[in-house]
Amino acid sequence: MTPGKLLIGATPLGLPSDASARLITALQTADIIAAEDTRRVRALAQALGVRPAGRIMSFFDQNEAGRVPGLVDEIAAGATVLVVSDAGMPLINDPGYRLVAACIEAGWPISCLPGPSAVTTALAVSGLASDRFCFEGFAPRKHGARLAWLQTLAAEPRTTVFFESPRRLAETLRDAVDVLGPARRAVVCRELTKTHEEIRRGSLAELAEWAADGVLGEITVVLAGGTPTVELPALVAEVEELVADGARVKDACAQVIAANPGAPSRRELYDAVLRARPTR
Repeated sequence: MTPGKLLIGATPLGLPSDASARLITALQTADIIAAEDTRRVRALAQALGVRPAGRIMSFFDQNEAGRVPGLVDEIAAGATVLVVSDAGMPLINDPGYRLVAACIEAGWPISCLPGPSAVTTALAVSGLASDRFCFEGFAPRKHGARLAWLQTLAAEPRTTVFFESPRRLAETLRDAVDVLGPARRAVVCRELTKTHEEIRRGSLAELAEWAADGVLGEITVVLAGGTPTVELPALVAEVEELVADGARVKDACAQVIAANPGAPSRRELYDAVLRARPTR
């Protein structure tokens, strides 16, 4: 029997017209639609004028592990399974990873139907550097964990994108001011691509003041990269200590860079080590 396949389908963040032609076809033809919220996918299909031919089943964080074996068996039997999240690209802080991993292990075909993503949409409209960025999922809920997490971003040179609950946004921005400083640039994207879309750009202090009275909607935050605070001579000294213990210069540079977020590139550190050594 010829196996089926797994389709990973990106759904609109807001406007149904952002749905791709491939997603529309998949909604019409898939044997099974595994949806984070079955009501939302039915509403999307109705808005697109699509009548799903297959079975629609729930597939969210709490039941994903239990659903995976059955879905893998369905694919093995020839079914096409379409995975969709509430909005945007599945697996990006949404269910689907376990199923993809299981299909890879079983050797079944996997295809992605690319489309909307809150992460890249927010990054594109932020006006902040986008050549290098990282995604951090949701900010930690508890105050202590959030402060520790923000500290890891203090010298992170890449632009950082993360999600936040509208109920916790004001507190998170206040914590960011305390840990990262009031002048760090950031952008808060609210209700991306929807009727009440709002993009707020400014310093962390300005954004914290704006959010103090509360906000509503889906929130994506884009944070400007930090300035490295580690001095190059100190890193060179760390490298030389490792070399003195028997490490190769290149390996020592890699180890020091990995232990110092926001440090310069490995090549820059390597060159600095060579320059600091006395000429013979």
